[in-house]
Amino acid sequence: RRNGMIGNIYSMGLALQALETSSEFYAPRKWDRAQAFHVVYNHDYTQPMAIAQVLPPLVGKSYLNAGGVCQVPALPLSPPTAPITVQFSITNTLRNYFHYSISVCVPDNSTLLQVMKVARNEKPDIFCFKTVSTSLGPYVTSIHGLAGNTDDRTYWQFFSSWSPLQQGGHVGLVGHKALCWGSPCRSLTHLSATGVGTYKPKNWEHIQAIFSTY
Repeated sequence: RRNGMIGNIYSMGLALQALETSSEFYAPRKWDRAQAFHVVYNHDYTQPMAIAQVLPPLVGKSYLNAGGVCQVPALPLSPPTAPITVQFSITNTLRNYFHYSISVCVPDNSTLLQVMKVARNEKPDIFCFKTVSTSLGPYVTSIHGLAGNTDDRTYWQFFSSWSPLQQGGHVGLVGHKALCWGSPCRSLTHLSATGVGTYKPKNWEHIQAIFSTY
């Protein structure tokens, strides 16, 4: 189904384990494993749990006999690519106004967190920031010494140009069901927790961090 996709990309690991270890129950035709493995090979997994689930079937194993896996076959290395330029801005219009912008050069495929670190290295007095570790990844709590506050209902929200970055790393419009990066409700912050660690800006993309209210 769906060109080899079984459920969604994050259910593929366990599905492949089950199918690889129960081939004697297939009837009347053999399962076409090539399509499913093609889906896995072409996805860039970043979540540790998903990686742990998908690695065993790549070597014909499952969790039941994963103890016999001694090594994972090496994947072909991608050719080196040219670095990219990303513009990063921080803005506060609520009180004690400030706005700063910088263009940084980073390796292609870099995450937004890496972009922020390069900006901090180049101008630490301006682009300093703090994060806290969560089970979903780094959560940005403060930029330029200004931290979000639940009493004031303030937080840092991230944009690509003027479009808010939302769940899944997509650019879209804010709606009553659209949860944007920096959402102060920790139980609902999938993107605000992991977004900076997984979102990968494109060449000449303008990323803005704007101090906002909710």
